[in-house]
Amino acid sequence: MEKNQLGLPHPYLAGNFAPIKRTRRLTRCPHTGNIPKDLAGGQYVRNGANPITNEDQGRDAHWFDGDGMLSGVLFHRTGRNDHEIEPYFVNQYVLTDVYLNAKDNRNLRRPFLPSISTLVSGSLVSIFLAVTRSILLVVLSRLPGSRRVVKRISAANTGMVYHDGRALATCESGPPMRFQLPGLETVGWYNGQRAENEPYDEGQVGFGGKGPTAFMKEWTTGHPRVDPVTKELISIHAVFFKPYVFYSIVPPRSRVASKNDGLLRPIFDAPIPGIRSPKMMHDFGVAARYTVVLDLPLLMNPIDCVSGKPAIRFNATGRSRYGVFPRYEPHKIQWYETNQCIIFHTANCWDTITDSPVAETCVHLVACRLTSASILYSAGGLSPPTPKPIPPEYAEEEQCRLYYYCFPLVADGSSERPMIRNQWALSAIPFEFPTVSPQHAMSAARFVYGCSMGSPSSYSAALGRAAKIDYIAKIDIEMLVARGTADPPQQIKGCVDKRTIVEVMQSADVNDPIKLFRMPEGWYAQEARFVPRRGASSEDDGWLLTYVFDESQLDERGECGEKAVGELWVIDAKNMRDVITRIHLPQRVPYGLHGAWFAEEDIASQRAVEATRRETREEELDLSSPLSRLRDLIEKALG
Repeated sequence: MEKNQLGLPHPYLAGNFAPIKRTRRLTRCPHTGNIPKDLAGGQYVRNGANPITNEDQGRDAHWFDGDGMLSGVLFHRTGRNDHEIEPYFVNQYVLTDVYLNAKDNRNLRRPFLPSISTLVSGSLVSIFLAVTRSILLVVLSRLPGSRRVVKRISAANTGMVYHDGRALATCESGPPMRFQLPGLETVGWYNGQRAENEPYDEGQVGFGGKGPTAFMKEWTTGHPRVDPVTKELISIHAVFFKPYVFYSIVPPRSRVASKNDGLLRPIFDAPIPGIRSPKMMHDFGVAARYTVVLDLPLLMNPIDCVSGKPAIRFNATGRSRYGVFPRYEPHKIQWYETNQCIIFHTANCWDTITDSPVAETCVHLVACRLTSASILYSAGGLSPPTPKPIPPEYAEEEQCRLYYYCFPLVADGSSERPMIRNQWALSAIPFEFPTVSPQHAMSAARFVYGCSMGSPSSYSAALGRAAKIDYIAKIDIEMLVARGTADPPQQIKGCVDKRTIVEVMQSADVNDPIKLFRMPEGWYAQEARFVPRRGASSEDDGWLLTYVFDESQLDERGECGEKAVGELWVIDAKNMRDVITRIHLPQRVPYGLHGAWFAEEDIASQRAVEATRRETREEELDLSSPLSRLRDLIEKALG
């Protein structure tokens, strides 16, 4: 395995992947086209990694590394008329402990935390040195002269969710971080009961509880789910010690039980039994009555370094296990086992109950299934390790496809073994970053939207290249699941719709289950989020919002100049052809991760805050004490 040594910039530190240096408060933007009235008063925000410490361009780096940056467009309502809308752009760093410690710290040339590239490819020595450096920086943060004590190591750079009056930025290496809409100011860490800088601190214990393991048990998935009906926040917490995964449910305050009033009660850190080792668990599935956890052979265990193995590695001959349990009873989990794969993102999950011909409950999961860990390497500018020979029954071509699972539940008291009934791809086109209409999540949503690529390769880009999105896809999963159920393809390796992107684009069928929006030549998109039309006539009656970038702005070295700008496009989700609105941004938005739509009522109903986080000014630091000078010397040595 070799790193890119062609003298080229790291593919995920160059072009529009490169971090942006400027932040802006709400800034009015020009636009082309008519802004749909359904967007009035709301805000689209996208999260992503944007390392504040970026001087060492030759370091290990990864697309998933870096400090969280929020980039948003507010559709400001200027009058009572819904058509009087003015867009405003804003971008701000998430002021985590790590960011506040590193900001303006001239001693640091590399990011505070180890790169994922180091963890997936490094030797025992390199991983040990990287982890030790971060531990020493955490210790040094407690000495005089430090800009911030680092109590939590999360970069809060992955996803976003709105729950019970709080907008939350997420990352699985820590608890969620609350931020304020529409200015994107950072409020503080959220523990499931309260966020820092909120009034009414009653010392309530939430995620993680108390004790020596609390700091790790509060680590929350990058993709917690909010039930659109009950408004509960459902999350998992993956750790390095048994039972390896914990589970939490946080009801909204209006539905929290006080005694025996029949309302909902929070669940914090309930153990999920049956998981045998620590895993990288980025996502999970939640249906109206059931939850699905993914125990896949993507191992994540720093102790493996002692035996010369990477801290993060994929076992290509391992097994994938899916644990299904009633939402409030994780101890009743049923395990389903099948061939190895990786799933970073689930699209939707729902359950069905039938009475005929026999009474049966099934849980259904649609997810983006990868057949290898290549994306973990390519997103770090690395070539994947040479695969070892595997048995033919496990061998599959390199792919990332939208995939369907059906899990029939075994009745209580039955000795029957849980078995997966259906497991096959719905389409052959590459598919990632899935989203559905929020109102239809956790139920049998008909449409899934996502990102695709027109090149014949999968999402695992070749060494020295970066995966870029040139198609937005809309897949009618209801139609394809019905087609696959009536005429099942081969289990595991089969596919319902085997057409390529070129063949799909050639289709003139108005009822085609796959519709594609193709970006203009040289333009690339990001994850798209669905916003419904008011009084929608169908599930897909609404808009897709995505940041886009025209790469003709890159110079001959493939770099962005200071004047490079991006746009936010509003696409008609029903016909997947028309760009209704183009918001012209004052700067570019780097290719990033996940976004969210916050409706006008979400912004208006945010909980009160007493303060927001801020950067420490130079004059507030104690730089003259002996301990401060010692800290300064050690930080310079660590670099």
